[in-house]
Amino acid sequence: MPYVIAAPCIDVMDKSCIEECPVDCIYEGERKLYINPKECIDCGACEPVCPVEAITQDRRASDAEFVEDNRRFFTEALPGRDAPVGTPGGSNKTGPIGVDTPLVTSR
Repeated sequence: MPYVIAAPCIDVMDKSCIEECPVDCIYEGERKLYINPKECIDCGACEPVCPVEAITQDRRASDAEFVEDNRRFFTEALPGRDAPVGTPGGSNKTGPIGVDTPLVTSR
C-alpha cells in the first residue's frame, strides 16, 4: 500500500486529495477517506494537498493500525454491505461508499 490516510482525516474529509489524484483511487467513507492500495500508483500528489497532514506513505506511517484499516476497507465486507469494495477501478465508478470500517466508527 503506497499511501494511507490516517486519523486526522476523520470528520474532516477536505477532499483536496481526491481532486489531485490522477488515478481516482481515493474512496469516500462516511467520516473518512481511504486510498485503494491496488489502484494507487505511488505518485504522492495527494500528500502535500491534505490540509490536516493525514496522508503518508505506509512505510512511514506512525499509526500502523490505519495501514491495516485502510487495507480492510477494500478487502472485507463493511457494515451493511454484502461484499468488499474490492478494486472497482476508480471511486467515480462507485461514488461515496457511505460507510466506514469499525476502527473509524469507534472513534
